[in-house]
Amino acid sequence: MSGSAVTGVTCRVYRAPVTTGVAMSFGALGFRVMFLVDVAFDDGTVSTGETWVNYPSWGWRERIATVAEGIAPLLVGRIFTDTADVRELLLSELTGVARQWGAIGPVYQAISAIDQAFWLRAATERGVSLSALLSGSPRAEIAVYGSSLGPSGVVESAERCLELGLTAAKVKLGFGRERDDENLANARRVLGDEFRLFGDANQGWSSSEAIELAPMLREYGIEWIEEPLAGDEPDALGHVYSETGIPIATGENLYGADAFEPYLALPGVTIVQPDVGKVGGVTEYQRVVAAAAASGTLVAPHLYNGAYSTAISIQLAAANPTTPWLEWDIRQNPVREPVDHLLTAHGTVSVPQAAGIGVDIELSHLSAHLVHLSEEAQ
Repeated sequence: MSGSAVTGVTCRVYRAPVTTGVAMSFGALGFRVMFLVDVAFDDGTVSTGETWVNYPSWGWRERIATVAEGIAPLLVGRIFTDTADVRELLLSELTGVARQWGAIGPVYQAISAIDQAFWLRAATERGVSLSALLSGSPRAEIAVYGSSLGPSGVVESAERCLELGLTAAKVKLGFGRERDDENLANARRVLGDEFRLFGDANQGWSSSEAIELAPMLREYGIEWIEEPLAGDEPDALGHVYSETGIPIATGENLYGADAFEPYLALPGVTIVQPDVGKVGGVTEYQRVVAAAAASGTLVAPHLYNGAYSTAISIQLAAANPTTPWLEWDIRQNPVREPVDHLLTAHGTVSVPQAAGIGVDIELSHLSAHLVHLSEEAQ
């Protein structure tokens, strides 16, 4: 990157109430939140990244303080010419504090937005999209699978998948055997036998429950199960796979690429799911991609955020030949709407080719959802 000094690091938060019901096995989502971090430079430019703050409901308040008091003082006034320098500085200064705090996740999530911003700046300065910066031959389209089927309204959600032209979808599980069975049956009935189905328990089962429920998953043709176990311990996941033979996907709650190593060593984990807003940004995401490629593991990014994370995830997926599809939440998401037009009518997203993030993200129509942060919070 060019040698411009950082002049400011500020936050923007958009919160839109959930009106269609979004629930996981561990709790419901009350708001769609997009937390943006803007990094300003002395050449007058601003680069933006998005951090993950979906849970807990007050997470966005913590993130303001972490960015304003923990990160901004480390960056403002400094000149960075390499994204690696930013990563090394933030990790060296904040990892110890995060461990003492017991909040390694929130710190990595905050760093993720900063890392994204610097990578997008690097791509923009070169006049290429992020995917073109990362790959000599990025793809122009990525297949998607529909996410958020269940725990209620599965029939309507499945019908929505068909309306969108999708050919694969993921059903939310972990709500009790009877309800899970009913939801899987409804999904299969509406979508048909040729439609690809996946499952996501959001760490809702014990090992014994996952093993007991395996015949039900096989009955409905579930190709892989995401985060089946509470705690997500590698050894326990390996035991479940050895007992059931059902492939496992995991990784959305791992921080830093090194945390993926024990999972990549498991034969049952066939898909890892780093989230660019959680794992440590583009830098750590790409480290996961490299490690996964070496072990023959697929990479399917976790994506349940706003427009910026979606656009960046599309760029990363396009640059990675071992990514078979992208997650696409089919429920209404106002803070993702600025990039919803990238979804095609035949079950893919088109990869925008403009410099940096690839697409112009217009947020003026979301002004009603913009949280007015105090000067102290900034």
